[in-house]
Amino acid sequence: MEQEKKKKTIGFNIIKNDPTDGHGGFGAGGALSLENISPVFVDPEEGEAFVDIGAMHARSVVEKGIKFLPNKEDVPNGKLYWLVWVTIERLENGPYYAGVTGCEMTVDREVRRGYKILAEHVNLMDKSLKRKIIVNHMDEKSRKILADFLQKHDEGTWNRSSSQLKDDLLS
Repeated sequence: MEQEKKKKTIGFNIIKNDPTDGHGGFGAGGALSLENISPVFVDPEEGEAFVDIGAMHARSVVEKGIKFLPNKEDVPNGKLYWLVWVTIERLENGPYYAGVTGCEMTVDREVRRGYKILAEHVNLMDKSLKRKIIVNHMDEKSRKILADFLQKHDEGTWNRSSSQLKDDLLS
């Protein structure tokens, strides 16, 4: 008789409104808040960008039903997408785009295969949370689509954002 193998799950503690209320306390120093990060997909072929919260757990519309492989060559007909982690921080005068990092991904729906490097996606999410701007490796068309999306989403947030973000996306 076969025993059912239990699947190990790794969960994130998503902290909304600091439960320690500034007091610190056990575990408070190492707590990671994902409250202000959003996954934005850029589809250069369609010329659009969209938010898909499912990407927080690799369950986005783009990723569902796809087996991801670590070698780009194994998905020669993959359609390019950029998963961009956008972190919003608040200042006294309003929010701004504090961290923006782009991760490459290709998907071939016909063969249900895709390319992405999970470790890179996790590392770039972390860098976005740490207020880094890493978009220079994205193609020009994708950067422009992302810039337009961020501006249209909230022009004030865009205007309060760093000149580095604007320069890197629009150059």
